[in-house]
Amino acid sequence: MGFLTGAFVGGVIPATVALLLARQAARDAYAAKGYLTGSAWIRRGRRLAWAGIVLALATLVVAAIAGLLHLASAPSGTNFAPGTD
Repeated sequence: MGFLTGAFVGGVIPATVALLLARQAARDAYAAKGYLTGSAWIRRGRRLAWAGIVLALATLVVAAIAGLLHLASAPSGTNFAPGTD
């Protein structure tokens, strides 16, 4: 979910939850001494969660740049009529 919704800033929340769950699952798999499998799924989940966080950060950077460009193109100061002192 973090990767799918990463382009929206709300994708950070499911990605963070996924990272926390992956850490817990990896700890449980290590404690099981080889009886639990699925380390490939844990690595894949971590990669997708980080990709979701990167997408959310990229969205914020693009939005900030777009906002700055919008502010830069707006006229500054007061526009007085000709002949006004």
